[in-house]
Formats: sequence, C-alpha cells, structure tokens
Amino acid sequence: MKYLKILAMSVLALAFSLTSCDSYFEVELDDQANLDDVFSQSNTAHNYLRHIYSYIPIEEEIIGSHGGWGTARSDESTYSFYQWVYYINYRTGNYSSATPANLSNYGFWDRFYIAINQCTIFLNNIDKDTQDSAEEIAMMKAEARFLRAYYYFCLFRQYGPVFLWFDQTPDEGIDASTIDRHTVDQNIDFIESELWAVSQILPTDITEIGLDASTWMGRATKGAALALRSRVLLYAASPLYNGADIYKGQMKNLYGDYLFPQEEDPTKWQKAADAAYEVIKMNKYDLVKDQSVVANGTTITEDDAKFLNAMRSYQLVWQNGGTWSQETIWGWWWRTSNSYTNDTSGYDYMGGVGGTMVPALPPNFGFYAGFGGSAPSLKLIDTYPMWKSGRYPVKGYEGVNDMSKPIIDPESGYVAEGFTDNYKQYVDPIYPDWRPTIKAHNSCIGRDPRYYANVVPNGFYWPHQAKNKKFTCYNSTEATSPYSATGNCIRVGYAWRRAYPAGLWFDSSNTYTPVTGLKWIYPAFRMAEIYLNYAEACNEKPERDAAAACEYLNKVRNRAGLNNIEEAYPGIENNKELLRWCIQRERMVEFTFESHRHYDACRWMIAKDEYPGPWYTLACDAKTYEESYARKTGLIANADNVFRDKDYLCPIYSGTLAEMTNMTQNIGF
Repeated sequence: MKYLKILAMSVLALAFSLTSCDSYFEVELDDQANLDDVFSQSNTAHNYLRHIYSYIPIEEEIIGSHGGWGTARSDESTYSFYQWVYYINYRTGNYSSATPANLSNYGFWDRFYIAINQCTIFLNNIDKDTQDSAEEIAMMKAEARFLRAYYYFCLFRQYGPVFLWFDQTPDEGIDASTIDRHTVDQNIDFIESELWAVSQILPTDITEIGLDASTWMGRATKGAALALRSRVLLYAASPLYNGADIYKGQMKNLYGDYLFPQEEDPTKWQKAADAAYEVIKMNKYDLVKDQSVVANGTTITEDDAKFLNAMRSYQLVWQNGGTWSQETIWGWWWRTSNSYTNDTSGYDYMGGVGGTMVPALPPNFGFYAGFGGSAPSLKLIDTYPMWKSGRYPVKGYEGVNDMSKPIIDPESGYVAEGFTDNYKQYVDPIYPDWRPTIKAHNSCIGRDPRYYANVVPNGFYWPHQAKNKKFTCYNSTEATSPYSATGNCIRVGYAWRRAYPAGLWFDSSNTYTPVTGLKWIYPAFRMAEIYLNYAEACNEKPERDAAAACEYLNKVRNRAGLNNIEEAYPGIENNKELLRWCIQRERMVEFTFESHRHYDACRWMIAKDEYPGPWYTLACDAKTYEESYARKTGLIANADNVFRDKDYLCPIYSGTLAEMTNMTQNIGF
C-alpha cells in the first residue's frame, strides 16, 4: 500500500520558528504536534498554512529538482551541462514509466498529492483556532482551497487529468483497485469552481484585513484566484485538452468515461475569454511602464529614450527593488535562505543563493563559478521581433528545424548575415549614456528591447560600465569566454542576463549576494499573461472578436515599444491563423524564463513540430569572432531532440500503477 499511503499520508511536522519574516514560503520543520495542539493556537495554525505554501514549485529555478523546470523542458533554452541527465532524457525521449530516478525532476505526483492532503487537513481543523478573527480564518480557509486547486493544476499540466479527492480527507483504507483518474472536464470543473468560490472570499489586497504587506506579501488574493482560473480555462479550451485526435477512442477510465473529451467544444474559448476579463475588470493591475530615461538632445535621442524605457519597463517586472510592481498579481521573492559560499568542500552551488541558477547562467569570464551551462536557444533568439517593423523575423526553418537555414520574412528588416562596424550598443537603462561601439553581427541589430533585456549576444558588452568588458565566445584566448570542449562554457553564443541587474560582476562569492539581496520578484501570474490570455481566447472563440484580440495583444507589444500588430501585419484582423501565430510568438518572448513555453507548446500541440531536431548553436569552436557566427550542430554532445505524441504528458510511475492496478496510464507508456 506504499503509493496509496503517499496519497493519503499526513505530514504533521510543523514550524514553531520561522526562518524569515520576509516570505510566506519559507518554513523550517523542526517539531511534531497533534492536530488539536497545532490548530488551537494562532502561531502554529499560521505555521501550518506556511507549510502548505511550501509545496509551491520553484519555477524560478532553471536547473533544479524543485518542481518547476518549465524552461529546461522547452525549446527556449539549450544546456551545456551534460551531467543534468533528467532534462537530457526528457528532451531526447530517453525515459519511461519505469525510471523514477530520471523522472524525479519533472514528475511530482507524490509531492502534490501530499500537498493536497495537507490543504484538506488544514480546512478540516482551522476552526479550532480561537485566537484569530473570523475574518482572518475565513481568508486562511480560502487560501488553503486556492492552494489545493493550484496543486491539482500542477498535477494536471504534468499528467493530464488525475484522481480527485474533492473535499474529502484521503482514505488510507480505500481499496486501491477502485482508484482511477477523473476526466479532463471533471478536473477542470472542480479546479475552476474552487477558484471562483474563493475569489469571492479572498481580499483584493491583504492589507484590507489589517495584514502588513511587507511581512505577508505572497499570500493568495482575489486576483491570484482569478488569474489561476484564467490560465486553467485557457488550458481547458486548448487543443490538447479539447478534442485532440490522439486521445480519441483511447484512455477510458475504470468508471467507463473517456478521460479526454472526444469532440472539440469551441465554447470553452468563450469561457476562457470571460475568465481573463474577470481579472481585467478588477482595475487593480497594470503593466509596468517606466519613463525615467529622458532625451537630452545629444547623447540620448527621443528614439533612444523610448527604447531604453521599454527595456527598463520589462526589467522591472522582476527587478523592482524588492517591491511588488503593479503588474504582479501573485508570485514570490526568489526563494532561498542560504548564502553563496566557498567552503572547504568547494562551491556551495546546490544550496546557495538561488540554488544552481545564479552560477549556472553567467559566462565563465572573470566570474566566480560562472559555469555558463545554460543559455537561450537559437529558436528563442530567432523569435524576438524587430524594433522598427514590429514583425517576427524568422517564419520557420527548412527541413526538420534546420536552424542553419531560417526562412526570413523579407518585410521584417532582419539581416541574417554579415557584420556592422561601429554599431552603438544599447547596454542598459541604468547607463543611458553608455553606448559603446562594437562590431555587431547584423542578426543582433534592431531587435525588440526585450531581446537586450534578456540576453547578451556574442560580441556585446556585459552590462557593467565599470568593468567595460565584452562577452565573446569562440575558440581563442582572445575571447573573454573561450570555448572548451569539456569545461564550463557557453556553447550557444548567447548568455542569459534577465536574472541579473546591471552592474553585477561575479568575481567573488560576496558579489552573488546582491542578486537575492535585491529580492527580485518571480511573478507566477502577471497582467501581461492575462492580456495575452484574453487576446488568444478572443481570437479563437466561436464569435471571434479580432478587434479585442488585437487591442490586448497591442498592450503587451506597446509596452515593449513595438507598433500595433495591425501596422506590422496589415489585414491581420481578417486572418485568424496569422494572428494566432503572432500571439504564440509574443508569448514566447514576453514570458522568457517564466515556465510558460513548454506548457504552451504542449497545449497548442505544436511541440511535435517545434521541438525535434539537432541542437543548433553558433560556431563557438571557431578560431575567430567573425567565424563564430556561423550556425552548426555538434557542440552539444547530446542525442537529437525528439517529441512524440506521448511526450505531451508525463507517465505515471509504474510503481504507482503496480498498486493502483486499474489506474489508466497515459498513451505511449
């Protein structure tokens, strides 16, 4: 009964002392207590609530085993760390239901069921708390219901529909052979109805019930519930969950129901549109828009100011000086309690600041443990639109994602070959006058401001004016990040920079501290997502509203300094497929590094077309900078990427199925 007990187990270890008052997500489990003791006192009841928040997946961690991993699984990134076998196995299809060790980093069946049970235990016992007000207890109940719905959604996006306990406490004595998964519609209906119910209870802002935002920020609110509901109903309307051919006539559960809808229901798009609009009409959230850079008529022109302000606005979504911007609906600070240290055992990068992400991303040039092991993919690089035309420059690739042969949109203004001497680089809005001249590859010129806010291309300056140093990666000691066939280096040709405010240079362990000292915010839900959810649903719903779809797509594009989509693509209002394509690309660039791309590519059922193929990089093994901008394969020593119908969902571990003998497995496993 091992796995059934996991579904029903009660973890009663509770925190009696917090590790921090900064966050509602940090808790230290150091004592045992019975339920009456726990819930009769306010402090221990609150600690239990903190405990159930702690199951939230750490999606801001790009290379970790904490339940996020959206970036690693998608085609927006490429990795040089060959030892990270779990992502390689997923990308190359080398996994099965019988390999739990390899699935442990992106299969979280047990973890989320434990979390769900903890939420129900909380709901069944919180009324024993006589020290908190009725208003706060009502809020805490709604929070627990929100979290339970969120954890069900985390299961749903990984596995498809799952078994629901609904409001009952899991029964450890239940006959395991009677358990099977509920349908997609049953899963969506339960999650959505819970979120709608708690949205009527949760406060719009936690300060409404007398809580200090500086201490309790991160607790669920009305906006969080409605934002999650928007995402849930958008997924439900999407092709993977709404009449997909691959599930027709397959996967009938023990109770005689097909797990997946057998026919498409287009009206689900209207429900998704309505759900997104519920957040919009709150009139509480807005896109971050910064206008701090002003033209001076000499070093900063009007165009420069517009560009730098768009770049800065995007950066402030995460890097807002430790405060929540008006765009963040719900999220958390970068979650870690430890410091980055260099002790006698070597680099403490597994438990250090930001887990493995901080040292994993920077290039290894003058950086303390700058591994450069993860980088933007060429697919992502090719997706960023052009600044002047507003068009997406690469329409596709010849062959099977042959990225050495991009199909260029001739109207975009994009130039794929050659270099421009004395190009003045936009480095960062905090250095508006610092415009060093470089020899830039033409593909890196004139791109969307988000391109430069997210990545540093080969040959561009790292954003630190005092160091005044370029990032160059090719096979020469002249390069600041020289290629190595076996050592730590960036093999793609582009470095991530979104996680790092300008002015950081990691030449000692102490310089990693400011990254978390600044307490950047990871937005689990933000207003840009709601706008793009609404745009997508309006484009797809039976009574198509192209005007609304364009309006809300333009809100996100305009914040990035781009023109309206109707100007970039005249007549797009009458072209549903083209507008869909543009919305999909906009989501990819807007939500870079935010764990959207993989789940989007799966729900749209485009991953089978987008993911397969070799690992393409720049020719970072070339002897000169000029030669390094050729595109090639072979620098990432992994098998080719594959994606099959079965890869849209994770398999349920065979050990679970050995006990729950009538539980339906996902197709292909």
